[in-house]
Amino acid sequence: MTRGYSLEQDLRLLINNSKYSDIEILCADEKKLYGCRAILAVRSEVFDRLLYNGMKETYEKQISLPKINSTGMEIVLEYTYTGSIKEESLTKDNIVEAFYAVDYFQLSDLKNFITKTVRNTNLAKNYSPELLSKVSEKMPLTEDNVFLNLLVEALAIISLNNIEFGRLSIPGLKYLLSITHKKRVPFATQEYEVFRYSAILSAKQVSNDAYVSLMERLPTLEQIENSYHVENNLIIDHQKVANEIKPLVDYIDFRRIKGQVLVDFIEPLGIIPEKIILSVYREMAKLNNSYFNDTRGIPLLMHVWDESACGSKLIIEDGGKIVRAPNEYGHQNVRAKIELENDGIFEWDVIIEKVCTYAWVGVCASENLNYETFAGWQPTGWVLGSNGNCCNTNVEEFNYCPSFHNMDGTIVTVHLDMNKRTCAFTVNGTKYREVSEWKLPLKLYPVVSLSHLGRFRIQPHQKNQNI
Repeated sequence: MTRGYSLEQDLRLLINNSKYSDIEILCADEKKLYGCRAILAVRSEVFDRLLYNGMKETYEKQISLPKINSTGMEIVLEYTYTGSIKEESLTKDNIVEAFYAVDYFQLSDLKNFITKTVRNTNLAKNYSPELLSKVSEKMPLTEDNVFLNLLVEALAIISLNNIEFGRLSIPGLKYLLSITHKKRVPFATQEYEVFRYSAILSAKQVSNDAYVSLMERLPTLEQIENSYHVENNLIIDHQKVANEIKPLVDYIDFRRIKGQVLVDFIEPLGIIPEKIILSVYREMAKLNNSYFNDTRGIPLLMHVWDESACGSKLIIEDGGKIVRAPNEYGHQNVRAKIELENDGIFEWDVIIEKVCTYAWVGVCASENLNYETFAGWQPTGWVLGSNGNCCNTNVEEFNYCPSFHNMDGTIVTVHLDMNKRTCAFTVNGTKYREVSEWKLPLKLYPVVSLSHLGRFRIQPHQKNQNI
């Protein structure tokens, strides 16, 4: 290739090139890379302090980076010389090491690029258990780590029952559980299944016999509902398993597990401290076991339409995320699966992918809603329409917001405050007032009302879409 025509191409010749280097970089995996001292220093203040500090590193031809792996360092070298890297250079095998190295050398633009790549590709979706396990080995747990939060968000919406043992490490699982513990974030796994996965993963670290023993002793919730029976004998190596699961126990919310399940399946294992079990029993006695959902955070069932609570002419598809009205018919309703009750603020998005003759989005009561007729006509339905009006019991509150009729792709966010039992809406990024005229009950469901050609999608609230 002829030189002199492309600065980037010419500078690429410097990457790990012993001929043009004046410094050797010894990485954590004992692999040696080559660099240009001056270029590294002007591109990174960390390198500048490391290579021109007036001490021995200033004069020696080799520096040691005992915390930086060569796969991450190679990405750093490519960026420092050329000012960019190719997206395909980042893979499941090097992206964690690359982020760690970039963070270490304070290359903020490259750090943002790596985060964007994780967000916009299938890396987090397909490999979040493995990547989170690697992150847990390299980085401290901090809530402001964007890369870490992306992996946790991707993993939280996957049921742990669908993750093979061995893909997620105990430190990785601890990251997931600690970051989502008592937080209002979407989460897919019921709390008993969180405990079950944690216990079996812990047993697998002890021995194959302990793993097999615990697999036999801990059924899934589905098996429990089908009258699964097990003998109450201590599992093999139960004390060793108790030691392995100990780092996870503080981040498992045992209050969300039914008392009978605690008594029949968890307490007899002997791997959870008695004081924790007793404290849960006491709290359940006070609350009559009726206060907590069985899933932490925002249960993903909230973002799935319920076929058993749906108008007869409506069709639910895409795993329950979409409802559509294919037939010429009046407005019908469908509600989401999850019941919203107790304290807290719940938010979700409804995307009107295909408009119809007035689209309606809101909440409904848990009883006495007729799914065959428009929700706004009924005393148990509270909805905002694409005409900009709110409606309940056939009474409309006019001019709540501008009309969004005939606008495919409109995003309506519902903000339900169960502390005050009020509702507000955001439409295409603009948030409007609370609808103080509505008298909302203690238990509610997300609901939509649609007619011919309407196609609505429900999803967790995407804050980056509504500002």
